[in-house]
Amino acid sequence: MTPAEAVLWKEFRDGRFDGVPIRRQHTVGRFILDFYAPAHHLAIEIDGDIHDAQQERDAARTEALAERGIRVIRFRNDEVLGNLNAVLERLRRELHFQLHGEPEV
Repeated sequence: MTPAEAVLWKEFRDGRFDGVPIRRQHTVGRFILDFYAPAHHLAIEIDGDIHDAQQERDAARTEALAERGIRVIRFRNDEVLGNLNAVLERLRRELHFQLHGEPEV
Protein backbone atom coordinates (compact mmCIF):
# COMPACT_ATOMS: atom_id res chain seq x y z
CA MET A 1 0.00 0.00 0.00
CA THR A 2 1.00 3.56 -0.57
CA PRO A 3 1.21 5.81 2.50
CA ALA A 4 -2.12 7.44 1.56
CA GLU A 5 -3.79 4.03 1.17
CA ALA A 6 -2.44 2.96 4.56
CA VAL A 7 -3.92 6.06 6.20
CA LEU A 8 -7.34 5.35 4.69
CA TRP A 9 -7.17 1.65 5.47
CA LYS A 10 -6.64 2.51 9.13
CA GLU A 11 -9.97 4.38 8.98
CA PHE A 12 -11.78 1.66 7.02
CA ARG A 13 -10.69 -1.70 8.41
CA ASP A 14 -13.01 -3.72 10.61
CA GLY A 15 -16.02 -1.57 9.66
CA ARG A 16 -14.69 1.44 11.58
CA PHE A 17 -15.88 3.91 8.96
CA ASP A 18 -19.47 4.46 10.13
CA GLY A 19 -19.97 0.68 10.24
CA VAL A 20 -19.59 0.42 6.45
CA PRO A 21 -17.71 -2.69 5.33
CA ILE A 22 -14.95 -1.62 2.96
CA ARG A 23 -12.62 -4.07 1.25
CA ARG A 24 -9.02 -3.40 0.28
CA GLN A 25 -7.50 -4.47 -3.04
CA HIS A 26 -10.81 -5.88 -4.27
CA THR A 27 -10.88 -7.53 -7.70
CA VAL A 28 -13.66 -6.71 -10.16
CA GLY A 29 -13.14 -8.39 -13.50
CA ARG A 30 -9.68 -7.38 -14.71
CA PHE A 31 -9.44 -4.46 -12.27
CA ILE A 32 -8.05 -4.30 -8.75
CA LEU A 33 -9.75 -1.53 -6.81
CA ASP A 34 -7.87 0.25 -4.05
CA PHE A 35 -10.98 0.08 -1.85
CA TYR A 36 -14.53 -1.11 -2.42
CA ALA A 37 -17.74 -0.66 -0.42
CA PRO A 38 -19.85 -3.54 -1.78
CA ALA A 39 -23.13 -2.53 -0.14
CA HIS A 40 -22.87 0.84 -1.90
CA HIS A 41 -21.28 -0.35 -5.16
CA LEU A 42 -18.62 2.30 -4.61
CA ALA A 43 -14.97 2.06 -5.62
CA ILE A 44 -12.55 4.39 -3.84
CA GLU A 45 -9.39 5.04 -5.81
CA ILE A 46 -6.32 6.82 -4.49
CA ASP A 47 -4.31 8.40 -7.28
CA GLY A 48 -0.67 9.41 -7.32
CA ASP A 49 1.19 11.52 -9.85
CA ILE A 50 1.29 8.66 -12.39
CA HIS A 51 -2.42 9.18 -12.96
CA ASP A 52 -1.75 12.61 -14.50
CA ALA A 53 -0.29 10.79 -17.51
CA GLN A 54 -3.02 8.15 -17.77
CA GLN A 55 -6.24 10.13 -17.61
CA GLU A 56 -7.74 8.41 -20.67
CA ARG A 57 -6.96 5.00 -19.19
CA ASP A 58 -8.53 5.99 -15.86
CA ALA A 59 -11.64 7.32 -17.65
CA ALA A 60 -12.00 4.04 -19.57
CA ARG A 61 -11.63 2.10 -16.32
CA THR A 62 -14.27 4.26 -14.62
CA GLU A 63 -16.62 3.71 -17.55
CA ALA A 64 -16.06 -0.07 -17.50
CA LEU A 65 -16.80 -0.16 -13.78
CA ALA A 66 -19.92 1.98 -14.30
CA GLU A 67 -21.16 -0.63 -16.77
CA ARG A 68 -20.99 -3.08 -13.85
CA GLY A 69 -22.98 -0.69 -11.66
CA ILE A 70 -19.96 0.54 -9.70
CA ARG A 71 -19.45 4.24 -9.09
CA VAL A 72 -15.85 5.43 -8.72
CA ILE A 73 -14.69 8.24 -6.48
CA ARG A 74 -11.08 9.37 -6.75
CA PHE A 75 -8.80 11.16 -4.35
CA ARG A 76 -5.23 12.31 -4.82
CA ASN A 77 -2.54 11.08 -2.45
CA ASP A 78 -1.93 14.63 -1.27
CA GLU A 79 -5.65 15.08 -0.45
CA VAL A 80 -5.63 12.04 1.80
CA LEU A 81 -2.35 12.93 3.48
CA GLY A 82 -3.02 16.67 3.72
CA ASN A 83 -6.71 16.83 4.59
CA LEU A 84 -7.98 13.44 5.73
CA ASN A 85 -11.05 14.90 7.44
CA ALA A 86 -12.27 16.50 4.20
CA VAL A 87 -11.75 13.20 2.34
CA LEU A 88 -13.70 11.27 4.97
CA GLU A 89 -16.51 13.83 4.93
CA ARG A 90 -16.77 13.63 1.15
CA LEU A 91 -16.94 9.84 1.42
CA ARG A 92 -19.70 10.09 4.03
CA ARG A 93 -21.71 12.34 1.71
CA GLU A 94 -21.16 9.98 -1.21
CA LEU A 95 -22.24 6.93 0.79
CA HIS A 96 -25.35 8.78 1.98
CA PHE A 97 -26.16 9.72 -1.62
CA GLN A 98 -25.67 6.14 -2.78
CA LEU A 99 -28.18 4.91 -0.19
CA HIS A 100 -30.74 7.69 -0.36
CA GLY A 101 -30.33 9.24 -3.80
CA GLU A 102 -30.30 12.73 -2.35
CA PRO A 103 -27.65 14.99 -0.91
CA GLU A 104 -27.15 14.91 2.83
CA VAL A 105 -28.22 18.13 4.54
